[in-house]
Amino acid sequence: MMVNLVRQLKVIGACKEAMEWAKGYGSLKEAWEKCERGDWMLWLCGTMEGTNDWPTRQQIVLAACDCAELVLPIYEKQYPNDDCVRKCIAVTRQWVCGEASIDDVLNVRRAAADAAYAAYAAAADAADAAAAAADAAYYAAAAAADAAYYAAADAAYAAGAKTHMYKECADICRKQLIIPDSIKRGA
Repeated sequence: MMVNLVRQLKVIGACKEAMEWAKGYGSLKEAWEKCERGDWMLWLCGTMEGTNDWPTRQQIVLAACDCAELVLPIYEKQYPNDDCVRKCIAVTRQWVCGEASIDDVLNVRRAAADAAYAAYAAAADAADAAAAAADAAYYAAAAAADAAYYAAADAAYAAGAKTHMYKECADICRKQLIIPDSIKRGA
């Protein structure tokens, strides 16, 4: 069963580090329960979004916003005059509720990525990479959440809290995102 999980992760394009980690688990359910990398969990759900029994785009985006908010206080302490990340999260939540357009999300995402770039070049690179790979409304919204998430995550890293933040994010994912027992594409 372990080989099957790793094979399934490889088919959907998981990173080598995640596939190596997954070798220790016999099922997706077991791996999900033990995973301490919320970013991996969000990626998996985002990759599988639209497939039967996987979380919806809106559920994933809301979980990503909650993850980004974990370290927002750290980011804002380091950059007290920068509210771009907070605005990005707020507008992304509004989009989920139908109260903002995808253009609104893209605009705040750009501002958050620009702010992150000014503060942390690596955070902007991660957000830009996510945006470059993105297409359609899900990826635009996810990129906005990612921009906030990575900007905040970088602030947490600078404060020595990155591992703890990943674990808290993983707990949010387990609580909010219910996944099926296996990775299967199609209806």
